[in-house]
Amino acid sequence: MNRLEAFIEIIKAEFPEDRLTYQKSVATFHPESAEEAAKLFQLANRHRQRLYITGFGNNIDPLGEPFVDMVSIRNDRLNQLLQVSPVDFYVRVGSGYPLREINKHLATHNLWLPHSSLPYVGSVGGAVAAGLSSDFHGHDLPLKKYFVQAEVVTPEGEIIKPGSPCFKSVSGYDIVKIFSGSWGLLGFIVNATFRVMPISAAGEYASMRQKANDRKDFLAGLDEANSAPDAVYSRKIKAEFDPNGILPII
Repeated sequence: MNRLEAFIEIIKAEFPEDRLTYQKSVATFHPESAEEAAKLFQLANRHRQRLYITGFGNNIDPLGEPFVDMVSIRNDRLNQLLQVSPVDFYVRVGSGYPLREINKHLATHNLWLPHSSLPYVGSVGGAVAAGLSSDFHGHDLPLKKYFVQAEVVTPEGEIIKPGSPCFKSVSGYDIVKIFSGSWGLLGFIVNATFRVMPISAAGEYASMRQKANDRKDFLAGLDEANSAPDAVYSRKIKAEFDPNGILPII
């Protein structure tokens, strides 16, 4: 029995039977809570098992060597609409909730989230991790502008809740923003909170268009040969969050 097979047996012993499936031949774990995801990461660190975070898996084609010894973790069961606050103008959803579905529910509260109107067919967690952005009158309008809080499981298995839905919170760097565009390399997003606006403003965004996301540009910043200051800083962040390399760069 190799390491991966041994780890799969541990998953079967530690979690309900239906948490583990095989998607495109890759062993895939489906957590139903932050605690379950955290436990998986803790076990992965203990047994030095590599993990790969995916949303719905729409853009993942796990063929070839990188996926041979890997377990995928998918957010498809974290698909609840958790809270809508018309008074404080925010919505909180599970990371497996379809981004395009948010406005259907916000409409009953006369609220609206610009990026929910885009033709993006993935999950909220995938949209955040991929750094979904749009073109608005010739300017970038990223989803992270509205991304104000998250519940995240770190690669070491700690549950953190960076950010705040308050209009005025603490001063300083808004750490929740580093998970936007991180492509699943800094942790597993369990749920996300977005600032929303009155639905009366929706007409102003009629010209907004989705922009393509290029993972290659992000990965270039993590290449050890890249000596640019931003790249060096990115590698330091990655090493700080994931000292054991549980979420490898592939």
